[in-house]
Amino acid sequence: MPRCAKRIVPGLLWLLSGLTLLALMLSLWNSVDPVTSASPTAPSHAETFQRFDVDCSAIYEMDPVEVGKSLALRKNIVESKDENLIKVTSNCRAFLQSRGYRDVCTSQDEMNFPLAYSLVVHTDAWMVERLIRTLYSPSNIFCIHYDEKSSVQFRTAMEGLAQCLPNVFIASKRERVIYASMTRLKADLHCISDLLKSEVKWKYIINLCGQDFPLKSNIELVSELMKLKGGNVLETSKPTEYKSERFIYHHEIQEGNIVPVKTDKKKEQPPHGIKMFTGSAYFVLSREFVEYMQSSDVVKDFLAWCEDTYSPDEHFWATLVRLPGVPGEVPRSQPDVTDLMSKTRLVKWSYLEDSVYPQCTGDHRRSVCIYGVGEMRWLLNYGHWFANKFDPKIDPVIIQCLEENLQKKQRFLQSLASPMCF
Repeated sequence: MPRCAKRIVPGLLWLLSGLTLLALMLSLWNSVDPVTSASPTAPSHAETFQRFDVDCSAIYEMDPVEVGKSLALRKNIVESKDENLIKVTSNCRAFLQSRGYRDVCTSQDEMNFPLAYSLVVHTDAWMVERLIRTLYSPSNIFCIHYDEKSSVQFRTAMEGLAQCLPNVFIASKRERVIYASMTRLKADLHCISDLLKSEVKWKYIINLCGQDFPLKSNIELVSELMKLKGGNVLETSKPTEYKSERFIYHHEIQEGNIVPVKTDKKKEQPPHGIKMFTGSAYFVLSREFVEYMQSSDVVKDFLAWCEDTYSPDEHFWATLVRLPGVPGEVPRSQPDVTDLMSKTRLVKWSYLEDSVYPQCTGDHRRSVCIYGVGEMRWLLNYGHWFANKFDPKIDPVIIQCLEENLQKKQRFLQSLASPMCF
């Protein structure tokens, strides 16, 4: 789990007055009649999932009437079913047309700078599709690793996406993912291995989960990543005493426990004198770094050493990027790179709300904010590339408005670059 740096968020002052009003609306929205506020559109066979008649530009400007309408819509959420995506992708031509994949344009920079994505997912098929659609470019490539414990309907829906989209495929090896265990790390590694074998010579790989959503359009991401010139972006910090226990002690999966359990047995020191760092599971890595990682005996030994640690994905990447001489190295002498400094993922923790960032306007799950519509302006202006968590069952309007905003940005920025359309 990423740690947050305690510093004042840029642009916080503009929110303070608005949040008072927003808090009042949150307490009153149960009394609002959703029919007179705005009308959600139930999903049809053609439309595929619920859309809402809201003014996203007004929501971005924190217009109290429009924000109030969107809050009232939470009463009328119609859950999108995985079975519906299965049905729609049974006719690929109709699916591609209805979701706009046939109208995608791309700039020369996007064509010359393809991106790869590792999607580790297990539920909510339509959310995965919307994530892919928002990031979609004919030059990009997407690997989907679905949890082998996922429902048959979800797995079938993912297979349907891969059948219809030529640059989307299912990981050749898949795990029964156990939270905080090596299986979560292996899921990404399986996709990485497959993506390196792809004919697409992608420049960077980004890993995402099903509750992530982009805050930048594809053309913006390409522009940002080109500036890195081979550098890597991820959270990497010196471990606290608490987090050090995750890899000092042997952990094991025990019957009746849903996460690895710490034992009294101490592990040997990391191989090759590796100095440990911690971070999060999320990364933006250059192709050169990934190719080095795949061929390095040091990395292979370190991966084997991490097998019995707790949440190895949260120290594996953070440590590797600090190894002297790796492509895109983050020097060990460099200060901590926290989650608020790294642009890979913007996460809002309940215990830092008010002191570091504004209050959550959605809900909380394990201390993490599931974003609500009141966060739209903050999310888009903070500067990160992706955010977590989103859930259409909690607040579908924020997802719809982010989609709309990013599509507009993509079209506008491409119009300045003489795009090629397919």
